[in-house]
Amino acid sequence: MSGIQEIKQRFGIIGNSAALERAIEKARQVAFTDISVLVTGESGVGKESIPRIIHSLSARKHKPYIAVNCGAIPEGTIDSELFGHEKGAFTGATNLRKGYFEEADGGTIFLDEVGELPLSTQVRLLRVLETGEFIKVGSSRIQKTDVRIVAATNLDMEKAIRNNRFREDLYYRLNTVEILLPPLRDRPEDIHLIFRKFAADFADKYSLPPIRLDASAIELLNSFRWPGNIRQLRNLAEQISVVEEERLISAEILTHYLPQIIQSQNELPVSTKRNADGESDFANEREILYKILFDMRNDLNDLKKLTLDLMKSGGGDGFEEEHEGILTKLYKETNASTGSQSSRLLPAPSTSVHRAEINSQPTEDELFYDAESVEEDAPISLHEKELEMIKIALERNKGRRKDAANELGISERTLYRKIKQYDL
Repeated sequence: MSGIQEIKQRFGIIGNSAALERAIEKARQVAFTDISVLVTGESGVGKESIPRIIHSLSARKHKPYIAVNCGAIPEGTIDSELFGHEKGAFTGATNLRKGYFEEADGGTIFLDEVGELPLSTQVRLLRVLETGEFIKVGSSRIQKTDVRIVAATNLDMEKAIRNNRFREDLYYRLNTVEILLPPLRDRPEDIHLIFRKFAADFADKYSLPPIRLDASAIELLNSFRWPGNIRQLRNLAEQISVVEEERLISAEILTHYLPQIIQSQNELPVSTKRNADGESDFANEREILYKILFDMRNDLNDLKKLTLDLMKSGGGDGFEEEHEGILTKLYKETNASTGSQSSRLLPAPSTSVHRAEINSQPTEDELFYDAESVEEDAPISLHEKELEMIKIALERNKGRRKDAANELGISERTLYRKIKQYDL
């Protein structure tokens, strides 16, 4: 473990989460080999650190290291950039040019955003991985190169393969060893630590006192989901360091720089982004709401039937004894569903029902109104019903999120977000 601490200090990596240290340890173990490595993780998690670690700890450390952003090179010139071209190969090719694979011979090439490579370039790259050979654009002469390839992507590669955007054979050649870097939201213990490091760096850069966060701001910082990960956190620290005159930052001040927090915590998501199963998050949550409404409608229908039977029977003691269990169940479920409303739909089972009270009840025609009108007129707390369903599913499946999600008919990702939302 001491080796991991040395690597983190050498490459300026901040954090002590177990997932981060596993990734660093995996990079250290594969560095002494020549096998291809695929670094995966969301945008902004710092994937570029892993290939630098691998190269510096390998036998190739004295040879060239070239980092290539595949997504930033136009499709028409990327073959020339990677493999070079002959003079006159295309319009504007006035000189012979060496490509990155020729320049990095004996060293390491880091292909960032490898999932953005066009299919024609993927074929050329696969040949380099399999035989170590390539051909310059406009040439017929085969050249050899000895290059170790480390690739990185933030795409769902299996989905890209299904959509014919990435070659399956190339994916398995690149993915000999996969190193996953966790998103910042899965490293809550590291967020404030990284923020303090950025704050100190910007204080030195701009000759200002370093900013500090009070307890409420730290809690708010840790609760944010950080879709931009470390890159977003760095930008936030720089912005606050420059703009704020007050150097002790409270949650109130921090909220101005993260306005989306209010929406993400207090509103139902409306995104229609597709998840890994091909279904939208909005569709998943709509299914939950449908189930809640159907359950409540069934409860109301049972309640109306019991009330009608009560009116017809005269409300004697025998009726209460016969239906005591059903009445108790409906009382708890219906009152829980309506929340803290001023009027209850059903009196407590222990309350005796007198004939005078029955005579004051609505007529049979008034009782059998459309269930939709109940849903429109009576305020219903969908959040409470949704929370109750999630709790029951988790308890029934002993905390197994995947099984609970299947029971609820939603994706595991949606269930995980609901667990975070309701702080279960």
